[in-house]
Amino acid sequence: MPHCIVEHSSAIDGNTLMPLVFAGALQSTLFEADGSDIKIRTLSYSNYQTGNQKIDFVHVTLKILSGRNIDQKSMLSQLVAEQLKKLGLINCSITVEVVDIDRAAYSKAVMQA
Repeated sequence: MPHCIVEHSSAIDGNTLMPLVFAGALQSTLFEADGSDIKIRTLSYSNYQTGNQKIDFVHVTLKILSGRNIDQKSMLSQLVAEQLKKLGLINCSITVEVVDIDRAAYSKAVMQA
């Protein structure tokens, strides 16, 4: 049930990032086999600073329910990063982090017609 939040510089098309993040998360086998529980959204930034020079960036935050071990979380971040590297972006920082959602404090409701 990951919530994948993809932040990126505005020069990069968020629609090209989503399927790659999805593929990396799915490849981890930590979630539903069909990917039905993987949620992805993108946020584009035109105003940002990256150190002393302004280069493009992609930063993915993968929010997952607590209970996974460090090896699983490391594997997940690496798989997503490897997918994003396939874009061949030049002068671009690609970072991925995994953040635990406290399972005991998480609430979810799916509203249907």
